[in-house]
Amino acid sequence: MKFRSLALLALSATALSAQNLRIIAIDVEGGKSTLYVSPSGESMLIDTGYAGNDGRDAKRIVAAANSAGVKKIDHLVVTHYHGDHAGGVAQLAEKMPIGKIYDHGDAIDKQNQKTIAVYEPYRALRTKYQRKALKVGDKIPLAGVLVEVVASAGQTISNPLLDDAGKPNAACESVKPLPPDEGENAKSLAMIITFGKLRIADLGDLFWNQELELACPTNLLGKVDLYMTTHHGTATSGSEAIVHALHPKVAIMNNGADKGGSIKALKAIKSSPDLEGLWQLHFSNEAGKDHNTVGNLIANPSPDNDQGFAIEVTARPDGTFTVRNNRNQLSKSY
Repeated sequence: MKFRSLALLALSATALSAQNLRIIAIDVEGGKSTLYVSPSGESMLIDTGYAGNDGRDAKRIVAAANSAGVKKIDHLVVTHYHGDHAGGVAQLAEKMPIGKIYDHGDAIDKQNQKTIAVYEPYRALRTKYQRKALKVGDKIPLAGVLVEVVASAGQTISNPLLDDAGKPNAACESVKPLPPDEGENAKSLAMIITFGKLRIADLGDLFWNQELELACPTNLLGKVDLYMTTHHGTATSGSEAIVHALHPKVAIMNNGADKGGSIKALKAIKSSPDLEGLWQLHFSNEAGKDHNTVGNLIANPSPDNDQGFAIEVTARPDGTFTVRNNRNQLSKSY
């Protein structure tokens, strides 16, 4: 009877695990790569980090996928054509199968040589795959998960996503637009991801002004539980207007030691009402000891001993979720 009870407990644990959404914020040294694995095992990868570095970022993505039992990237989303997001696509394609690719369309900033250097190899590679240019309002068919596109190619949604969204946003009063960004960040794909009762904001590198279109004068997105911080916590995204509109319980910042993690963005996140936790992939040298989150919530606290630790989320359909720092195995449930 004892062995039967243990077996039943193991089966029960497996069944519960199979109902969860798994999210892995992969350390690509200040770039972006986040893996979503649905309860059915279907996968969506948002961005691929950098090229070069002896395939470092592609290797880390493959390792994260293997840890989640993923053998194929079913949906690859390329938010925009900067090297820290789209640079690693070719190296990843050499290492594991890719199903369908999604992006915001053709590069618009074609006068920028850095953009061209990233975009042209990517454009040649995407012809080998099924591919879709996403428009505002489109959905990515990740099994069991609703993935809604709220910004693409400089356009943003005009109607509230939820019945309780569309409310006036008081934080807009103190936030002003910045000079326009004519480059790729303003064109970035941005998504709201819903799993059961859980809502996640993953807005890529969306620029300050496009975020304001989503948040001001009324909040079109509604509240979320988890905020995958915009643009690595760079000072030209993530204003109080958008962060307070999202009203997250938890934020996860995909910054590097010297990329993102700005004092300005960290202050905006920490000032968000009812925030319960801020996790970072790296200690930010700019932010220093006064503005970074607490040390045990940082996956890679020292650039001198950087092993590329990830931050993982296990999300349940009832809206609860657990965040884990893979460096020290610290986990917290929300």
